Amino acid sequence: MAKSPALLLLLALRLCCPGIQGYKLKISSSATHPRVGQRLQLECQTPSDDSSVSWVRLDRDGTLHFIVFISSLSRTTFKGNEKTSTRFEARKDSNTYHLVVKSFAMQDEGNYFCLINSNHILYFSPGQPAFFPAITTVAPTTPAPTTQGGVTQKDPCLKTSDPETSKEKELNFFCDIFIWIPLAGACLLLLSALAVTIMLHQQTRRRRCRCKRPANGKPNVKVNTPSRHV
Repeated sequence: MAKSPALLLLLALRLCCPGIQGYKLKISSSATHPRVGQRLQLECQTPSDDSSVSWVRLDRDGTLHFIVFISSLSRTTFKGNEKTSTRFEARKDSNTYHLVVKSFAMQDEGNYFCLINSNHILYFSPGQPAFFPAITTVAPTTPAPTTQGGVTQKDPCLKTSDPETSKEKELNFFCDIFIWIPLAGACLLLLSALAVTIMLHQQTRRRRCRCKRPANGKPNVKVNTPSRHV
């Protein structure tokens, strides 16, 4: 609904504007489902022949497109303030206003309306749909597999890989990498620390072994005795 403000405007004008019920417009078409390149003719009948009519088209997206303005004096003004158009023809015949699509194309699909502005009141006709006929697509039939002896023959060489299984394998591979690399680094660090500890222990032991000790296990201490003077 948010994409079709023009359609909402038309509905609001139809329901709320005064005077519409007493001023009716009739629209007719030569074909509801025209073909590509076909000439489409639309007619809008008004109660009087002194009116000015505008033709507009509401496309599938809800966008309103101005086509032509036909004055009461049979003067036509197309989009861009042009007097003529390469795609449309418009004319007035008494109280009937004609619109012709010269070569119907996809860009011409939509609901067509004729509008009249009389005494500052907008009157519009019911929408006239003009769309290409719906194309029904038939699904292609696949031939049944050839069987021999009631057993379906399958090619043993054909193997279809499951994409989900391959993705799981890739995820497991990356998880293994993120788990084992830190573990290997931690083990290497522990081994390095152990090697350094062993080396320091050996150096400390060597330093202690350099000090000589007597056989009885006590160090040789020289006792100074005082000398006697006679």
